[in-house]
Amino acid sequence: MSAGCLATRPEVLLAIEAAMKIAVVVGVLMGMVAYTVLAERRMCALIQDRLGPNRVGPFGLFQPLADSFKLLLKENVLPGHVHRFYYVLAPAVAMLPPLLTLAVIPFGNALAGFKLVIADLDVGMLWIFSVATLGVYGIVLAGWASNSKYPFLGGIRSAAQLISYEVPMGLSVVSVFLWVGSLRLTQIVEYQADRWLVFEQPLAFLIFLVSAFAETNRLPFDMPECEQELVGGYNTEYGQMKFALFFLAEYANMIVASALVVTLFFGGWQAPFLRVEGLAPLVAGWIGVAAFFIKLVAFLAFFIWVRWFLPRFRYDQVMRLGWRVLLPLALLNIVVYALILALKVRS
Repeated sequence: MSAGCLATRPEVLLAIEAAMKIAVVVGVLMGMVAYTVLAERRMCALIQDRLGPNRVGPFGLFQPLADSFKLLLKENVLPGHVHRFYYVLAPAVAMLPPLLTLAVIPFGNALAGFKLVIADLDVGMLWIFSVATLGVYGIVLAGWASNSKYPFLGGIRSAAQLISYEVPMGLSVVSVFLWVGSLRLTQIVEYQADRWLVFEQPLAFLIFLVSAFAETNRLPFDMPECEQELVGGYNTEYGQMKFALFFLAEYANMIVASALVVTLFFGGWQAPFLRVEGLAPLVAGWIGVAAFFIKLVAFLAFFIWVRWFLPRFRYDQVMRLGWRVLLPLALLNIVVYALILALKVRS
C-alpha cells in the first residue's frame, strides 16, 4: 500500500488528529504549569509586601526557563539508603495521572471541524476518578522508597487524605449526573448554555471545590508535605529533576482540578453573557476557548490566593471535615436532588 493511500485511511487520520491534540494539550499544560508557579511567587510577594522574581527577563517572565535549566543541570544524586528502583519510579507515577485526566476534558466546542477534546468518552467522569486516584501511588511510593521517617509519614498522610476526600468528591457530582442525565463532559457543558450548574447545584459545587483542594494537597490541606511538621514530607529526599516532577505534578493537578470545576459548574467554554449565534464558526470556536481559559485562570488565582490567606488545618481537623461534614452533606445533596427529580417525573 502506498504512503498516500495510507495517509488517507480514516483510522490514520484519526490517529494523526489525536496526536496533534495531545501535543497541543501537553504543551499548553507545561506552559501553564511554569507560569502558574511564577504567578504564585509574584502573588505571594505582593501579599507579603515583597517584589518577587523580577530579574530574569522583563518583569521576571523568563524565570521559569531559568529554573528549568537550573534543575536540569544539577548533579543527579541518588542517596545510598533508598530503594532505588521505586525511588526513581515514584516521580513519574505522580506526573502521569494529570496528563491522562486531561484527555477527556473539553476545552472548547470545535475549531475548523475538529472537536476540542482528545477523547469524548461516554463515561468521562468515571475515567477521571479512576485515573486521578492513581496519583497517590506516586506519593506513597516516594514516601516508602525514601526509607526515611518524614517521607514515610507524608506518604501515609497522603493516602489517608485521598481516601477521606475521594468519597465526598465522587458523591458530590452524582447529583450533577442525575440532573443532566449524562456522564459525558461535553453534554454537561452543553446543558449549561443558558445557566451554569453552580446556580442549580451550589452545595455540590462547594463540596467538590473543598475536596479538590484536599486532593491536590494544597493549603490548607497540605498534610503530606507540611514543612513545620514533616520537613518536606514525601519529597524530603528528592532533588534535581525528580523533585521537579513532583513540583510539576502538584501544579498540573491544580490546573486539572480548576478545569474540572469550570467544566462541571461554570459552563466550560459556554459564556451565557455572550451570544455567538450568527458569528463565523471559527470565531465562535475561539471565543469558546478564550472563555474556558479565562475561567480556568480565575480559579488558578483563587487556588493561589487561598494558599497565602488561610492557615494549615490540623490533621485531625482534616479527617473530621472529610468524614463528619462533607460526606453527610454529599449524601444529603444526592437525596434532595433525587427527590426533586422524582417529583418532576410524577408531575
